[in-house]
Amino acid sequence: MPERNEVSTQGLHTVIGAGTIIEGTMKVEHDVRVDGTIKGKISIQGDLIVGKTGVIEADVEVHSTKVGGKVIGNLNAKERIELEQNASVFGDIRTKDLIINEGAVFQGNCSMHMDREEGK
Repeated sequence: MPERNEVSTQGLHTVIGAGTIIEGTMKVEHDVRVDGTIKGKISIQGDLIVGKTGVIEADVEVHSTKVGGKVIGNLNAKERIELEQNASVFGDIRTKDLIINEGAVFQGNCSMHMDREEGK
């Protein structure tokens, strides 16, 4: 079982495939992978993987996320945000742990927080 500080592909229940466009509010209790486009608002209790072809135009609430595509909107992750090599994020980020790999683009403000409930 992967550690919670890593974005997992185990337990992945929802996949938004390339070429798919969804508009509106999305609420999910498990992990999601996006290779298509989502516009609106996203709330995910699990992890979010944005594939290289994935585009999100939304404010996102998530446990952890790994971005390989494009996000236009604010990202709020309880644990971790990782921007892969060709990722681009245009919006504010709030998270406990942040990784920005070489080649990624981030334009916005960043706020990092500690989880006070766990004593960290």
